[in-house]
Amino acid sequence: MKTQKLDAAGAIALARGHPERLGRAVGFTKLNAMHGAWIRDMVFGTGDRTLQAHRGAYKTSCVSVALALLMLLRPEEKILFMRKTDNDVKEVIAQVRKILLHPVMQAFAGALYARRVRFTQAAATQLNTDLSNAVRGTAQLVGMGIGSSLTGKHFDRIFTDDIVNIQDRVSRAEREYTKLVYQELRNILNRGGRIYNTGTPWHEEDCFTLMPPPEKWTCYDTGLIDEAALSLIRAGMLPSLFAANYELRHIAAEDCIFTDPALGADPALLTGGGALAHVDAAYGGEDGTALTVCKRQEDGRFVVTGRLWQRHVGEVLPEIAEICNTFGVRRVYCETNADKGYLAKELRAAGLKTAAYHESMNKHLKITTYLLQAWRQITFTRDTDAGYLTQITAYTESAPHDDAPDSLASLVRAMERRGSGRYEPVLLKSGE
Repeated sequence: MKTQKLDAAGAIALARGHPERLGRAVGFTKLNAMHGAWIRDMVFGTGDRTLQAHRGAYKTSCVSVALALLMLLRPEEKILFMRKTDNDVKEVIAQVRKILLHPVMQAFAGALYARRVRFTQAAATQLNTDLSNAVRGTAQLVGMGIGSSLTGKHFDRIFTDDIVNIQDRVSRAEREYTKLVYQELRNILNRGGRIYNTGTPWHEEDCFTLMPPPEKWTCYDTGLIDEAALSLIRAGMLPSLFAANYELRHIAAEDCIFTDPALGADPALLTGGGALAHVDAAYGGEDGTALTVCKRQEDGRFVVTGRLWQRHVGEVLPEIAEICNTFGVRRVYCETNADKGYLAKELRAAGLKTAAYHESMNKHLKITTYLLQAWRQITFTRDTDAGYLTQITAYTESAPHDDAPDSLASLVRAMERRGSGRYEPVLLKSGE
């Protein structure tokens, strides 16, 4: 695309007519006319809007292109970009910066202003160019996670992108907090301003209930996923998750057992001695490797943190050892059914005291006995992997993956049978 030959009128006509061409030119090669319509609405549309599209539909790519265009076309406006966490925000702000620095976008800016556009501020969460002459000092683009303070802030445009995620599916408290933050956005929006929301629904009571009725693009509408790929995706997740994330509709969770987990415990509660761990290992295929660390508190409650990797256990052994050492884990449990003692040997080589055992109990019975019985006594730390929590809260007897609930149930069983955390199930070697 030869943007260097454009004049100002031609540049604006390109942005209004085919912004997806600019997107493709700066590296988003999958963008098509559908995406062009999304970007056009983000930049030139009016009124609050909500765009829902299935996972992998390049929603955030479109938002990044739109933010870059707005900074060039309307430099006097102040924009807030909000995602779930600060790290999520930083990724997109960095992406917008790269778009603006791209030769194609610099040529586009040259057509508008007959000069290069330079940054006067390029921080991890703020971008400002020399096109802006605001006296307030607020950058053209400010990125914030939903936990950031909004007090005293004012913006002409607000973009929310994926402020609803896995956490909102598993936690009612998270859903309510997201709603509170979203409601506060109206107070910091300047008169005549606009809120544009993009994302994917996760729960029937999530924050999308407060947003304008969405324009929906399901996996059947975009043409981005062929039937063979869609079949593989569908086979790898529960129907309720597939319906929400790809069909943008809610159906009842299938006989889910572990609802509304208690979240937010301080990870420091696991330190100081007495913590135990369990590893449910993956050796290939679609299974994951789950690590559970648990410590029973003086009031009888369990504090738990969990990690889940979609990788062979051998690849994550250093991370497992580091986490266990950080919390001062005094023993790591692992079964020997699948590996004949390989994992126990490797854990001991890493300096961890290990209890290896042969598992003879039916997995579903173990989960629905020990984990279900203890469920209301468990509080997860705030740094527990979202994927680990999702596997537990989506667990049913027919769930395609059960590494996390199996690991947690196994550790609860070990701690409950004697009530002190000293129980060792059918130990082959204590490792001590």
